[in-house]
Amino acid sequence: MQFDNGVPSNRIQGAVWIKSQASGAQGNCVEATALPGGAVALRNSRHPEGPALIYTTAEVRAFLQGAKDGEFDHLVG
Repeated sequence: MQFDNGVPSNRIQGAVWIKSQASGAQGNCVEATALPGGAVALRNSRHPEGPALIYTTAEVRAFLQGAKDGEFDHLVG
């Protein structure tokens, strides 16, 4: 099944959304779910029925590696 960016999160049937244990109780979280075919969907936990952004496995892998390497630290500095 193919999903387009901006798809309403509630239209992703069977999604199991997860968020980091480091997320705060105020809902300042990004949630993720694996999609059929290997893609990953991300959404804002404050808007669980809002749009989900869809990324390939390679895109998520590159972002996570950059985050681990500190490439984005200046964004929250």
